[in-house]
Amino acid sequence: MKIALLGYGKMGKTIEKIALERGHEIVLKVDKNSSNYDLDKVDVAIDFSVPTAAFNNIKKCIENNVAIVSGTTGWLKKYDEIVDFCKQKNGAFIYASNFSLGVNIFFELNKNLAKMMQNLNQYNISLEEIHHTKKLDAPSGTAITLAEDIIKNTSKQSWALDVTTNPNEIPIIAKRIPDVPGTHTVSYQSNVDTIEIKHTAHSREGFALGALVAAEWLFNKKGVFTMKDVLDLN
Repeated sequence: MKIALLGYGKMGKTIEKIALERGHEIVLKVDKNSSNYDLDKVDVAIDFSVPTAAFNNIKKCIENNVAIVSGTTGWLKKYDEIVDFCKQKNGAFIYASNFSLGVNIFFELNKNLAKMMQNLNQYNISLEEIHHTKKLDAPSGTAITLAEDIIKNTSKQSWALDVTTNPNEIPIIAKRIPDVPGTHTVSYQSNVDTIEIKHTAHSREGFALGALVAAEWLFNKKGVFTMKDVLDLN
């Protein structure tokens, strides 16, 4: 495939390395805030830019009939607008808060655990996420996905950043520590025990590989998809 990298930071460079190893060609590298670029030679674009650029990157790709995979978080208030636009233009689009293949298995474990715990009100639910100090948004998109999936399967109604006294909210503790690719922990704690599930990323390569697998899967398809489609978890 001929790939465009929209956002050429550490993640973009990691994706480039793995893409070349897998026999793909990088035909375009775009600075995270640039909007002046040509998509004529591109089969699939992979967007790891910044929240202020992601929406326009995705829309431009769809307008130019380029399949687009985006892992940028912090812009999702416009997600439904992009979905409608993609359907209108018969485009191809995948968004994921986290492309790691392991994290997407973790998402499914989280949903199943929430279903099992939904009637056990003696357990308090909390989330913790740890990322590197250069991560721009908090909580992480992955933590929000985990919280939203718990909300769909329990009596919880919302999530809150940091500690909350509202029993209907799930607290998400966000920590920023140098050189941590990403750790997410879901805890159910009662007076007698604690149940936890945890995913720890050891490097960015898991995220980059997952994004490439998604791009390879999306190539020559039309529609709006998720990693559940890519991994056949539906």
